[in-house]
Amino acid sequence: MKSLSLFSVAVAALVSNVSAAGVTGTPEGFASEVTGGGSAEGAYPKSTDELVSMLGDSTTRVILLDQEFDFTGTEGTASEQGCAPWGTGSGCQTAINKDDWCNNYQPDAPKVDVNYDKAGLNPIIVNSDKSIVGVGANGVIKGKGLYIKGTKNIIIQNIHITELNPQYVWGGDAITLDGADLVWIDHVTTSNIGRQHIVLGTNADNRVSITNNHINGESQWSATCDGHQYWSMYFTGSSDAKLPMITMKNNYITKTSGRAPKVAGNTVLHAVNNYWSDNSGHAFETSDQAKILAEGNLFQDVKAAIEEGSTGAIFASPDASANAACSSGVGHVCEINQYDNSGSLSGTDSSFFSSFSGKAAEAKPASSVTGLAASAGFGTI
Repeated sequence: MKSLSLFSVAVAALVSNVSAAGVTGTPEGFASEVTGGGSAEGAYPKSTDELVSMLGDSTTRVILLDQEFDFTGTEGTASEQGCAPWGTGSGCQTAINKDDWCNNYQPDAPKVDVNYDKAGLNPIIVNSDKSIVGVGANGVIKGKGLYIKGTKNIIIQNIHITELNPQYVWGGDAITLDGADLVWIDHVTTSNIGRQHIVLGTNADNRVSITNNHINGESQWSATCDGHQYWSMYFTGSSDAKLPMITMKNNYITKTSGRAPKVAGNTVLHAVNNYWSDNSGHAFETSDQAKILAEGNLFQDVKAAIEEGSTGAIFASPDASANAACSSGVGHVCEINQYDNSGSLSGTDSSFFSSFSGKAAEAKPASSVTGLAASAGFGTI
């Protein structure tokens, strides 16, 4: 009887662990309706081929990553001529001549030899209705990024994407959305990325929430030649039918020098309770149709909170009086941003607040976000 009892306890524990495996928490903001793979039974890929197959098929899935999936070397390497637009110093990124970029856009840059891993330029296709979830601190994808094109209802949580030819511009993007809808990127760490850590476009993406991530820009190579990644996040894409709408909350963005993020197209961005730390250039970069509500954020040692000459509509939550305007459109009084040894944002354009219409994420005072240095990214849930 005792053996049977112990067996029953073991089985119950196993069932409990399996049922508990999967997505943690609930999404906030524009992608609050995302369900990903829902209640599908968790599947554990055991090889890079299995991972690619599960992510790309048409089956609704919860895909659990309990190991490192190393794609480096799986598609061979390339040796060819590239260019050095930012110099040939040991800390400078050079560029792969992707789509003849060097010849078309940097014809005067010195020519250099480049040797890169091909897998980094060929991301994994992610189909609709998927949850991709790391188990503990084990879910690592090395040498390849994720590509979500024209699909919807996807959750990416608790994984680390790393080592995409970091010495080369055009070496690969960690996460790309192109014409996607209902995507939640949560508790993801990106590091040592050749190009963008997260990129949206060129086709407009609709409802996206980017939360609790660690954008780690520390690198041996960068376009600013100073160990700070310039290519951080790029949100673009225009649509007459639906606005690209992005919630960006509780992210830790460190060791960057630009595009953190770049906001273009007619994107609506709610940047709330994020922590920018150690940026040697600028955080935001914007263009004419961009619409940004920034509140409750902490900028610490950020040379410029926004690139000089940036345009678009910005509500920078400057003080209690101005922030009261948020109540009707956003649904709460906006929180003041905090600047420590940093440049600041400006602007009180509230003309786009109707876009939030019940989809605004909750905001807390900027003083609450310092803990993101420990809690953001993978391996913390």
